[in-house]
Amino acid sequence: MDLELLERALAERGEPRFRAGQVWEWAARGVDSYADMTNLPAGLRELLPGDVPFSTLSLQQEALARDGTEKALFSTADGRPVEAVLMRYRDGRRSLCLSSQSGCPLTCTFCATGSMKFGRNLTASEIVDQALHFRRKEPVNHAVFMGMGEPMMNLDAVLAACERLPDIGIAARRTAISTVGWIPGIDRLASEGPPLRLALSLHAADEDLRTQLMPVNERYPLRDVLQACLRWHEARRMPVFVEYLMLGGVNDRYEQAVALAEALQPAQAFKVNLIPYNPTDSGYEGSTRGAIDAFKAALEEHGVRATVRLTRGRDIQAACGQLAATADTGFH
Repeated sequence: MDLELLERALAERGEPRFRAGQVWEWAARGVDSYADMTNLPAGLRELLPGDVPFSTLSLQQEALARDGTEKALFSTADGRPVEAVLMRYRDGRRSLCLSSQSGCPLTCTFCATGSMKFGRNLTASEIVDQALHFRRKEPVNHAVFMGMGEPMMNLDAVLAACERLPDIGIAARRTAISTVGWIPGIDRLASEGPPLRLALSLHAADEDLRTQLMPVNERYPLRDVLQACLRWHEARRMPVFVEYLMLGGVNDRYEQAVALAEALQPAQAFKVNLIPYNPTDSGYEGSTRGAIDAFKAALEEHGVRATVRLTRGRDIQAACGQLAATADTGFH
């Protein structure tokens, strides 16, 4: 819900200041409506829906994958599409993939979101309402800003949303912000806001190849981005998670693994997540499992920690790089 609008509406009705906190506590616990907020006066519970919509987002469609991953398509009040994902794991983790923008202005060639028309930055309330939608289904405990958009281009709203996530059940150290390498945002995260985790979308250690894959590399070259990541690491004392999408015949050769290991120094500052490619209309093909395993082994030979990410929600186009907010992408 729009918490600023809520405070204004309550003040205009002459309600005590603590009422906004009461409403938020109920919302963060996952109630479905104002009517469920039993310590609010009955008359106020009836009036609030007319003053403040229970959510800034309206649910358009949902999809459920075979592995339990759930995707939701929302519309903002001005008609902008937004997608978010709930990933369910056997160990009890319930991780949210949240969007910070409707669409994305950065045209990474492998990402379905980058092919969308960019809408706008989302407000903090629109980000929080993605989390609240799934919290109303079940408790949640992790979040990644790896949905639509570049979070560092909307960092004020992202940080404001992250201040609210612990009330919902998601601690700061269980929240990761993913960036293509937006240096001003990385530097801000080193000193501002709660101790969030940082993930770098890297995908190629060679500057020319990375520019082909991610045009933003012309503005913020990888060598400068990695220096910003090291500044963040020194300030926050946590490893930088490096996301590396495995593209067959493009970035998955042994010598490219060695170049990546050489770029990620000191090695203890980084941990690599190798991501099997999830199909989009980009024309790329994923690396074979053998190539991924060999790439991982090469990194580890050179002292760099690496894991292979478990793919979730591919059959409903909810996996990494697949969010495109169209009705034919896995929805029912």
